Amino acid sequence: MTNGRTDREAPTLDQARRQVGRYGLDVDPQAVLVAVRLISAGARVGRAAEAHFSRFGLSTGRYRLLADLEDCGGEKSPSRLAADLDVSRATVTGLVDGLERDGLVARRASVEDGRGAVVVLTARGAQRLREMAPEHFGRLEEMVGGLSVEERAVFLDLLARVVRGSSALAEG
Repeated sequence: MTNGRTDREAPTLDQARRQVGRYGLDVDPQAVLVAVRLISAGARVGRAAEAHFSRFGLSTGRYRLLADLEDCGGEKSPSRLAADLDVSRATVTGLVDGLERDGLVARRASVEDGRGAVVVLTARGAQRLREMAPEHFGRLEEMVGGLSVEERAVFLDLLARVVRGSSALAEG
């Protein structure tokens, strides 16, 4: 229950129809409802993820950066991290600063480009990921446990298509 309403109640197709009608728009109320509920679900999952990662002394962003480093062999340039995580260089700098203070990553000069630096996953960072893996992946599985294997496959396809369409919100 959020704001006194359950997910089944908020918002409804009738509400979407009324809103679209109020403005005299020629848009599909069901499409509007799907988009509004997706935005709401994303915010709710985001809050749940932050609570989840805080149990491990991390944020979602810090976890994503650690996991990305681990997946690519333990080291990457800040610009590559920013591109792969789809965040700004400033965001990566802030994440790396915090992770470095905690001893989970380190910066060192790039072997390929002596002027540049790379971010390296430390043994402590790799250990943190190993320690949290059973609970983390178990909770992820539980989160989508109400979906069959076939439904998850369809959901992944639908989600990819919606993400491609999300640029419509950001375009200037």
